[in-house]
Amino acid sequence: MAQNVPITVAYGDGIGPEIMDATLKIIQAAGARIDIEEIEVGEKVYLRGVSAGIEPSAWESLRRTKVFLKAPITTPQGGGYKSLNVTVRTVFGLYANVRPSVAYYPFVDTKHPNMDVVIIRENEEDLYSGIEYRQTHDMMESLKLISRPGSEKIIRYAFEYARTNNRKKVTCFVKDNIMKQSDGLFHAVFDEIAAEYPDIVNEAWIVDIGAAKLADTPEAFDVIVMPNLYGDILSDVAAQIAGSVGLAGAANIGDACAMFEAIHGSAPRRAGQNLANPSGLLLGAVLMLVHIGQPEIATLVHNAWLRTLEDGVHTYDIYEEGVSKQKVGTKEFADAVVARIGQKPEKLKAASYSSTAGEVSGNGKAHVQSLEKKELVGVDVYLEWREGTADELGAAVQKVNGAGLELKRITNRGAKVWPEGLPETFCTDHWRCRFQPAQANAQVSYSQVVGLLQRFADADFDVIKTENLYTFDGKPAYSSIQGE
Repeated sequence: MAQNVPITVAYGDGIGPEIMDATLKIIQAAGARIDIEEIEVGEKVYLRGVSAGIEPSAWESLRRTKVFLKAPITTPQGGGYKSLNVTVRTVFGLYANVRPSVAYYPFVDTKHPNMDVVIIRENEEDLYSGIEYRQTHDMMESLKLISRPGSEKIIRYAFEYARTNNRKKVTCFVKDNIMKQSDGLFHAVFDEIAAEYPDIVNEAWIVDIGAAKLADTPEAFDVIVMPNLYGDILSDVAAQIAGSVGLAGAANIGDACAMFEAIHGSAPRRAGQNLANPSGLLLGAVLMLVHIGQPEIATLVHNAWLRTLEDGVHTYDIYEEGVSKQKVGTKEFADAVVARIGQKPEKLKAASYSSTAGEVSGNGKAHVQSLEKKELVGVDVYLEWREGTADELGAAVQKVNGAGLELKRITNRGAKVWPEGLPETFCTDHWRCRFQPAQANAQVSYSQVVGLLQRFADADFDVIKTENLYTFDGKPAYSSIQGE
């Protein structure tokens, strides 16, 4: 007899305990071979003063089982509370967020009856690294971080997922017409890796028109891979237009650990009323069963759930007169699914998971990237300054020119304001001053940059940060300024 697999379970907050009870009842009735270790996360832990929302002792369970089935949690309002999801994803390297969005028409209403899209979202980088600063009285900063290794892992995972699950196309969404360095890297890596999968169609879309196309014609897509923020937003959009965010589950996959969840929140207003739909968490648990090597149980559960939908046994959120036949609560819905274990849907496409469906990795061969020649060619110095016009600032900053570096441009919120700025350009107290060599193609040293900053200090400027300007193999590795 196959050995049980230990999993860590968190019942969460709001409707979490109810939908977790329903989910575990269904998968265990189907024969899931699991041993449950329960931990407490979420609101109660936050309110005990643990800013991460998870007790230090709970980490040991996650490190031991390496499989986490988590119900939604509530993060208290106010500052100082870290996202538990982001914390778990980053600590355990759960780089791939996999969110299938499938239409169940006509049993769940949708304008897109044939929709079947999987969004694979990078899970560790981008703006979700949470590196933010207040730089001036007016200006906040959030750093967008996109790395080559992080991009390689998630993009390769998307192509491997497509191949393993008999998907035909992988699409990349980026905004590299604006963010040419960060999103430009993601797109370049996509093109490199796509060339290794000639059996799979590949394409890239600018995210804004891609999002419009997804909302209008989701049938045009199959697997979509994208950076973290776009993936978070558009996977919710995809789930909703497929039928309901409440029906969508998600897998967070790393090389050593994995977390499975519903994509919706804890809905505290519905808690304790036996109303909540457990389907999102249940489908997250189906993904978990595939991951832990029990695809036959995943198939039984998924098909019983599909048959329940077909039979019109619906919770309030998807109940529709003329389509639904019985409005039920959380517990009754779970009982209805359990009663249909062993049955298959008659109209909807039946689920069928194989023993290889969970064997997807983003750690294939890395693209061989020779180290390019890196040269320092200037520095951007950021100031807080509120004492006059851009022309007055330019005149003042020119006085710190010297030792081979001189002021070339000043921008405010990315717009050039000196020299030859326009009086109509709106300015805040946050200014970028670009210094480059007085002589074209001259070398720049770190000691020159340090000397420049000392002159700024001597002139009593409020320097809030600097960004060095580099070239790699002679190509600028920084954003240009209009007029350059």
